[in-house]
Amino acid sequence: MLTFEHEKISPTTTRIRAPGFELMYLVEGKEKAALIDTGSGLGFLRAYIEKLTHKPVIVLLTHGHVDHAMGAAEFPEVYMNHADDYIYTQHADMGFRKDGLFLCPQKVEEEEIIPAKELPEIKQMAGGDSFDLGGIHIDIYDLPGHTRGSVVMLIREERVLLLGDACNYLTFLHEPYSTSVKEYKENLETLKPQVEGKYDAVYLSHGPGNGDVGLIDGVIAVCQDIMDGHTDDIPFGFKDSKGFLAKAEVERDVRRDGGIGNVIYSKERIF
Repeated sequence: MLTFEHEKISPTTTRIRAPGFELMYLVEGKEKAALIDTGSGLGFLRAYIEKLTHKPVIVLLTHGHVDHAMGAAEFPEVYMNHADDYIYTQHADMGFRKDGLFLCPQKVEEEEIIPAKELPEIKQMAGGDSFDLGGIHIDIYDLPGHTRGSVVMLIREERVLLLGDACNYLTFLHEPYSTSVKEYKENLETLKPQVEGKYDAVYLSHGPGNGDVGLIDGVIAVCQDIMDGHTDDIPFGFKDSKGFLAKAEVERDVRRDGGIGNVIYSKERIF
């Protein structure tokens, strides 16, 4: 049977590691809880969550990718920016999902693949929305780039910014559905003053889970270097998609030049 792991990382927040190593966050207020992302829909997540909290749970999806949104069907109240409907539909296809099972190190049984939630059952969420869990608020900010409907979330009272996949040490921006590098940089520059001074920590959706508080500035700088042609251009491929890693690394997520953040991009979609 597929297994999950968790760790309490603050008085209100539990980090959950899915069978495929993607990260989710359970944030609890006095009245209810919010589960941020639901992993790939492998294994029985709701039963696991019910062991962690007895409060009613809503689900907030950072974006529509398979490794973030496909466990949503187990929960009745789910929110996502519907600008990501186009990618959610593609990734919800069972054939697409099964093609990616090689990424899960645990053995997956057929009955452990949770069917995707129907799009009409998912409620709209976008920048400017805020969810009151009872003394704990989660504020939503748009950050199109990685996908058109990507959002980041501020856990207000915890002073934590959850950047997820929208801005991280290896931001995927090379897919045909991603924004151009220029548009993404402009969106980061719009986000920066909206959240500046409101957070002291950053959470991510992969790897150890903790990010540098300077990630937004670092990735803005990488985008500018891409636009100026100051890149190392390391060829990158994942499944059928190909792009270039802007900055060379000495190890995973550690840049050779000492900078923070990195971007995989397409040379056809810089401007």
